[in-house]
Amino acid sequence: MNKLKEFDIEVFNLKDNTSHTYDFDLDESFFKQFEDSLIQKGSVHVDVNLYKTAVMIRMTFLISGTIELTCDRSLDTFDYPIQSEEMLQFSYSDQEGEISIDTIGIKREAQRINVAQYIYEFIGIEVPIKKLHPRFQQEEDSEEAEATLIYSTETKSEESNEQSDEDQIDPRWLALNSLKDKSKLN
Repeated sequence: MNKLKEFDIEVFNLKDNTSHTYDFDLDESFFKQFEDSLIQKGSVHVDVNLYKTAVMIRMTFLISGTIELTCDRSLDTFDYPIQSEEMLQFSYSDQEGEISIDTIGIKREAQRINVAQYIYEFIGIEVPIKKLHPRFQQEEDSEEAEATLIYSTETKSEESNEQSDEDQIDPRWLALNSLKDKSKLN
């Protein structure tokens, strides 16, 4: 992963209460650095806005571009546009590692933070579960719209009569309740 050294951000010498901006352009060489990657090719631009204080470092990732995906239906490749804004916070701590879902602990003497893995994960979040080529997307959208409609042959008055029938207590339960009441008397 020596190629990912270009994603190191030197944080040790940054002054407190200052903002800094870093730009990264990603191509297929970036995605090939990650084993078993869902994404093999893409052209993505990432702006990282960093704000450092005495107790934490906050990074905002602005990600935009296209990634190449393989259609689940036709196995054709297509360019999928992505655009996202993610925030990550690094808190100075005795322990290194994830503190919460968006806060990571780093040691105060940390020299640099490599953001390559975070960028890769943020891009991975943008990959849809169902990857469809754009030529199938309109067809899929219309199928989903039809699937959400509920058809009924009953009129509203019939539906309300059924609900009132359901609200009535079954006579068998009434008989059991009367036995229950008699047992309380004894």
